[in-house]
Amino acid sequence: MQSSDLELTTRVQIPNAPFMIYPSDRLLFVGSCFAAEMGKRFSDDAFLTIVNPYGVMYNPASILHTIDKYRNKISKKYRNITAVFTLGTNHVYILKETGEIVDNCQKRPASLFVEKELEIDECVNYLEQAIVLLHDIAENVKTIITVSPIRYKKYGYHESRLSKAILLLAADRVVKHHKNEAYYFPAYELMNDELRDYRFYKPDMLHPSDQAVDYIHQHFCNAVMSDDARLFSEEWRPIRQALNHRPLEPQSESFRQFLEQTRNKERKFKDKWAIEE
Repeated sequence: MQSSDLELTTRVQIPNAPFMIYPSDRLLFVGSCFAAEMGKRFSDDAFLTIVNPYGVMYNPASILHTIDKYRNKISKKYRNITAVFTLGTNHVYILKETGEIVDNCQKRPASLFVEKELEIDECVNYLEQAIVLLHDIAENVKTIITVSPIRYKKYGYHESRLSKAILLLAADRVVKHHKNEAYYFPAYELMNDELRDYRFYKPDMLHPSDQAVDYIHQHFCNAVMSDDARLFSEEWRPIRQALNHRPLEPQSESFRQFLEQTRNKERKFKDKWAIEE
């Protein structure tokens, strides 16, 4: 083998999704803090994005709870929604008094709760229910499921991998059941196979670095974004950069004119793409 033929990393094969994201889609990111990282990037690119409206949700049961609350909050049915579920763990906490899974222990004493690990069937059931509820929110529903690459030191590294294995198997079953409207994106595999190096982690050695999240986000966009969505992002980014510009003399006439021109570009952009809140 010639040295030029050496492969120094393993590449994750990422199939295209059976559907695409369009500028008119409403995006709903629910799940672990990795969902928040990904959702922020779409929000920054001016997509109509909701990210963890009731806080970070790590397990499938809490993701279902978020969808249920969000459904009850919506006063009208949207046309298109793409939901991205990022599964962090199969561990849940049950309030002893009620027997219900809580989404946040709210710093209450641990003695009030019992910890449980969801089985594959239970994870599948919660995710399936969430997809059913999504159809109450929008006419056309697309679901993307990922497994968070964040490592959970709390449970031990071996136990963390066992938890991820349960989630991977559950995600696979759900996606196979909804072939045309669900898609599994391999964020976990990208982090653990292509980015197999601690330089791609934050100093805690548990969370992906900003560079790693950007890399995964790029692959995510390649797999699910339509040509229109790419153009939408490309047109918005220079406007966003201009809006975020912080001048040395904010009261100057030149900056006032610059800001007015930028606002005018923003209005034209929103008119072109018919952006509605």
